Amino acid sequence: MVVAVVSFLTALLITAPVSKLLIKFNFNKQIRTSESAPIFSKLHAGKAGTPTMGGVIIWITVLGLAAVFGILNIIFDGFFHNFNFINRSETFLPLAALLLAAVLGLIDDILGVLKIGPKGGGLSIKNKLLVYTLISAVGAWWFYGPLNWHVIVVPFLGVFDIGWWYVPVFMFVIVASAFSANETDGLDGLLGGVSLFAFSALTVVAFVLGRYDLAIMGGSIVGALLAFLWFNIYPARFFMGDTGSMALGITMGMMAMLTNTVFLLPLFAFVMVFESLSVIVQMTSKKLFKRKIFLSTPIHHHFEAIGWPESQVTMRFWIISVIFTGLGLALFFLDRVI
Repeated sequence: MVVAVVSFLTALLITAPVSKLLIKFNFNKQIRTSESAPIFSKLHAGKAGTPTMGGVIIWITVLGLAAVFGILNIIFDGFFHNFNFINRSETFLPLAALLLAAVLGLIDDILGVLKIGPKGGGLSIKNKLLVYTLISAVGAWWFYGPLNWHVIVVPFLGVFDIGWWYVPVFMFVIVASAFSANETDGLDGLLGGVSLFAFSALTVVAFVLGRYDLAIMGGSIVGALLAFLWFNIYPARFFMGDTGSMALGITMGMMAMLTNTVFLLPLFAFVMVFESLSVIVQMTSKKLFKRKIFLSTPIHHHFEAIGWPESQVTMRFWIISVIFTGLGLALFFLDRVI
């Protein structure tokens, strides 16, 4: 809780200078053209010119606190031991993945601002999936190799040793989490809010399991997300960008694997799953049947298209997130009791 509060205050403090830099260098959101996405373009034309890459506030805060507390712990000979959350077995990989994904997302955002790439700039979906796959492959190797992890928990059924199958399962979870987070980032405060509930749940789970350094890291993410949301709720001062969504999605998947809650993650991140499934269904229907199921995808744009105000869509999706996150936590505790 202390680290979460420190993270919140730190993120608030760095928001002003980060915001000024984004405006100074014209890191502004480019809205897709009406030809490639007519409904989306019509709904969000007014957002053109809003600064993007605001997600840097989240990961700079988390990584900065990890570095500061780690250094203070060394200088003061263990006095800051309880605040230092750098741990080889618990947080090395998620912190490294957070940094790598954030940097790659930042590059994608810059390409988008400069309009370099297909459909107005940035990486294509195929290229993003390739990036997610490469990061997940490194993570899978670390878990299966150095950490010797090859078991998975199925709620109410027990622990199963799945051997080398752990590698493709790990990769699928990370890629799915990153893809889902990216698709959810489309309305003011939407991804920030649903991520807040998901990371809060994963932090509680980590604490209950005795993975305290991972829980502290989760607390730092929660605090940074709260500060980000302060400025990202409608009307947003800036957008998260891929540098935030990619980092959050991949880190969320890593925390789920570290806490062995892969089967509860779809409940913790229910809205994200809902969003990505809508995209997959839409793409499949258009390719096979030459018709659309939804007016626009991800599905939050469909609800906008039928007349829901943006803030209403966001708040209702937050409510759904709270309900399913609570259900996921209830199942987690019931499983431990039974």
